[in-house]
Amino acid sequence: MTHSIRRQLALIFIGLMAGTIFLCWLMNNLFLGQYYIRSRTEVIYEAYHKIQQAANSDTYSTEAFRKELNDVCGIYNITVYVMDANSRLKYASINGGEELEKRLTAYIFGFFTDEVEIIEEGDGYVVQKLHTEGEDFLEMYGRLSTGISFIMHTPLESIRESAKIANRFLAYMGIVAALAGGVIVWFVSTKITKPILELNRISEKMVHLDFEAKYEGGARNEIGLLGENINKLSASLERSISELKTANNELQKDIERKEQIDAMRREFLANVSHELKTPIALIQGYAEGLSEGVNDDPESRSFYCEVIVDEASRMNNMVKKLLTLNQLEFGNDVVAMERFDVAALVKNYVQSAGILTRQNEITVRMEEYGPVYAWGDVYKTEEVFMNYFSNAVNHCRAVAGNSDKLIVVSLEQREGKVRIGVFNTGQPIPEESVPHLWEKFYKVDKARTREYGGSGVGLSIVKAIMESMNQKYGVENYNNGVLFWFELDGNERS
Repeated sequence: MTHSIRRQLALIFIGLMAGTIFLCWLMNNLFLGQYYIRSRTEVIYEAYHKIQQAANSDTYSTEAFRKELNDVCGIYNITVYVMDANSRLKYASINGGEELEKRLTAYIFGFFTDEVEIIEEGDGYVVQKLHTEGEDFLEMYGRLSTGISFIMHTPLESIRESAKIANRFLAYMGIVAALAGGVIVWFVSTKITKPILELNRISEKMVHLDFEAKYEGGARNEIGLLGENINKLSASLERSISELKTANNELQKDIERKEQIDAMRREFLANVSHELKTPIALIQGYAEGLSEGVNDDPESRSFYCEVIVDEASRMNNMVKKLLTLNQLEFGNDVVAMERFDVAALVKNYVQSAGILTRQNEITVRMEEYGPVYAWGDVYKTEEVFMNYFSNAVNHCRAVAGNSDKLIVVSLEQREGKVRIGVFNTGQPIPEESVPHLWEKFYKVDKARTREYGGSGVGLSIVKAIMESMNQKYGVENYNNGVLFWFELDGNERS
């Protein structure tokens, strides 16, 4: 069953007004008399403190003290009489203070017989209420430690004065009631407007296609029903937009993939055509020479055949590498991550390549490592290391001051990674060429690359493999050579 917000607000404010009026009436009846007596008592206490201060400093005979006390007596209608230890007059207010001498003497000697209502007794003073001559009075008398005796007398005045005090009291209480009512209204209005603001916030998010926020209010009123309908609308729009975005995203991916495939196909054909042009021309030329019998001696024919075989082998090797790179770039080659001993893999390959390094008179240095475990694709990791090592062999040269050609293989564990490095002595790579090393068919020295049969694809394969495993790789120049490195996720050495 729904409840009208209008009726809720009406009941709340009617109850608030009735409660405020009742509270004022109740406080007026309970506390007004006490407040009135308390206010008159505070006035007497003020005069008492002035007398006490003057007695302690022995200044109650001065004109300044008399003027100050006369002002208090005049403003608050207090009658005061003060005498010393020898019963000599020290101060009497001009509004009949001397008439209180007998009353003070009677109090001191304890033979005053009027009926009184004691309000408070302190150390050396008494505050009381008495009725005499048809009028109520508030009175304070006592003796200070200095021997000064005093009496103060003020009438509890007529209804006019009472009305003033009552109005002042009601003003104070009205302020308190207003503040309390304001706080209550603030909390109530917040509770009422909070769901409305929440619905507004949700609708703003829906405008920006954000459907995460849901209305969670449980009230069974108009706002609660509206919130439930907005939640249903939000869910329906989210499903529809999600389906549209999914379809659009798939379409966009298909378009991008088609464009990427077309671009890679064009680039592949252009690169292959460029790289195969030279070996094909050589094969064609030497084959025509054999066919036409340019040289009939066995040595020449053997040389022609060796050139044709070498160029065909180079073409075959390049095509294989291009196919491997093509598979990696298209994402068709699955990465099989497993934990393996990378130190053993590197050591085995270095041993298998021993014939090649000895033929080139290269010294290989590698520390004796225990098992170093890492995560990666074993075969792809071996392919990366093979490319680095073969490049090191092909570019290793003796440097000035040292006639040895040297390759250094290193494994370093740090911060959960294993870094494998291959360093070779020789000339550093020109700085302008470093950013292009990982591009397909890029060659720093084309003549030297052709001399050892390089295709310019090896480092592109390294780049594709390392990116497929989301790992880092790089190259660093030194004065006496070049270091190529790559990283794998690793464990501590065991």
